Amino acid sequence: MKNFKQLATQVINIEQQTIAELVQYIDDGFELACQLMFNCQGRVIVIGMGKSGHIGGKIAATLASTGTPAFFVHPGEASHGDLGMITQDDVVLSISNSGETSEVLAIIPVIKRIGAKLIAMSSNPSSTLAKLADTHVCIKVSQEACPLGLAPTSSTTATLVMGDAIAVALLNAKEFTADDFALSHPGGSLGKRLLLRLQDIMHQGERLPIVNEQAKIKDALVEMSLKGLGMTAVINNEQQLSGLFTDGDLRRILDEKIDIHQDEIASVMTKNPTVANQEMLAAQALKIMEDKKINGLIIIDDNNQPIGAMNMHDLLKSGVL
Repeated sequence: MKNFKQLATQVINIEQQTIAELVQYIDDGFELACQLMFNCQGRVIVIGMGKSGHIGGKIAATLASTGTPAFFVHPGEASHGDLGMITQDDVVLSISNSGETSEVLAIIPVIKRIGAKLIAMSSNPSSTLAKLADTHVCIKVSQEACPLGLAPTSSTTATLVMGDAIAVALLNAKEFTADDFALSHPGGSLGKRLLLRLQDIMHQGERLPIVNEQAKIKDALVEMSLKGLGMTAVINNEQQLSGLFTDGDLRRILDEKIDIHQDEIASVMTKNPTVANQEMLAAQALKIMEDKKINGLIIIDDNNQPIGAMNMHDLLKSGVL
């Protein structure tokens, strides 16, 4: 019986070595390729055939989502009309492991005639594709992970990693931010993590737990139970936040000689609690809560008046956590 774990480990070890070897190809050709894409006034058009095409599609998607407008064009379709998508302002990233793929080479003269810049990504700097290009990015591997040396394995991994290297280098050069990233990822949990703000999920109005600092501890406990957030904001007579009382504070005072019917909440509240503003991203609030090991936040306005409250359960329901 075959030892599948051993065989799989061999594949991973080979591909790890392949990735490590790529560093030598971060050279002047790579830098020129990044510069051409950085200066591009149009779009980056990625083309590739077969497995290179599949990888090319992913590279185009990564570029597009990280601040470099890009899309994939199949070389076969390009020969039958899709070349009309390419303009002189574009940069074409042509992927071919051998650098001799006929479907890719067939459209290169038209690309050159259009006037678009051409970047070749192949394993052979002396290939036809590399010689026709404005610059060449090498993705040569010492061996395929396939024991027959036939199925593209290490070579496609190398291509994908080199594409990621280009995309992330451009992301940094363009000073692409999390907010920029959010604009192209509005859907799903990723979009929620990036776009959702506290004003979208906070409890406000009648749902906001709040008591005056002269209130008795028992009244604060009633407020906490009614609102169900495990905490209550405590305000002064000017309606400004003066403290916070939580379930954790309640457990803390159980060992003290406290009369919940007579003592005021101000005597046991946490002063100067961590607060947030309603414009804060929910993902940012999550990090604050994790760092400070707290379960909730009070949201205040510019006058230090509580306008909302939220806890970890709200982040969980919204899909941020």
